[in-house]
Amino acid sequence: MRSKLIVNPASGAWDIRRELPAVLKYLNQQGWQTTLSQTERPGEATLQAQQAREAGLDAVIVVGGDGTINEVVNGLAESPVAVGVLPAGTGNVWAKELGLPTRSPLHLWPLVDSIKALIPGATRSIDLGKANGRYFLQWTGLGLDAEVTYAMEPRTRVQRRLGAVTYIVAGVACAVNLAGTRTRIWIDGKRIYRRSILIVISNSQLYGGKVRIATDARLDDGLLDVSIFAGSGFLSVLRMVGGVVLGLHALDPRHSFYRGRAIHVEAHKPIPVHVDGEPFGTTPLDCVVVPRALRILVPRHTRPTLFSGGSVPEAGK
Repeated sequence: MRSKLIVNPASGAWDIRRELPAVLKYLNQQGWQTTLSQTERPGEATLQAQQAREAGLDAVIVVGGDGTINEVVNGLAESPVAVGVLPAGTGNVWAKELGLPTRSPLHLWPLVDSIKALIPGATRSIDLGKANGRYFLQWTGLGLDAEVTYAMEPRTRVQRRLGAVTYIVAGVACAVNLAGTRTRIWIDGKRIYRRSILIVISNSQLYGGKVRIATDARLDDGLLDVSIFAGSGFLSVLRMVGGVVLGLHALDPRHSFYRGRAIHVEAHKPIPVHVDGEPFGTTPLDCVVVPRALRILVPRHTRPTLFSGGSVPEAGK
């Protein structure tokens, strides 16, 4: 296997470069021929991934957070090059979705532990979403979570080490002045009207930490899962957040759920949009699913309920 390790040294709360020699040593022991490159500015991971694609490499392994992963995905979408992930970000939602170890007292060397989980592992072909021309691996959000995303950038390493605390503070500050916006949403041609505080269009299940909004989403079913949270004001936000955290949002009459292949969103006034946790302009939004557009490396213990087939295949399949 010929691969490239794309490293974002600015990701996350900790300097992970001391782990890289051990990662490269393990890859070499497994018979992988691997080169290493580091990013120095936003967007560079996409260019490096495109170079790996043009060189005909078998895999790109991303050392970074969900934003860096998104950049690589946009360089490799609809190609035969597989993507692996070593968690080095703040949230590491995609790594947690796959069951990869992240930094904790049990995993002081998460990159080394993760590469051992991925290789030998298995490969899968999964869907991607595409929002206003940009691919996304996990979700695109409109409204409250995008407001928080904008408020959180840029962050220092100290802020990243505070983890969820900074998100809570930013969330409260954004929610206080959130009134809800009149939106028109088309899902496969069906029109829906809502005063929305949050819309999440999901390709995967995990939303953050252990929270799952699209609890039945499948990565390879050719569909996107759409959650619309209606309401207006701070109390509506508290109700929504409480329901999501407790896993009771599906019972909330102000929550609507749909599945579709093409979603279009317009708003009475522009509302912010994020893609895989990175700020990405405002509405209107055109979103489509791109079936089986990405090959990924997955560990053996990845939950089979992430896939419509219900199981993880043998290595190399």
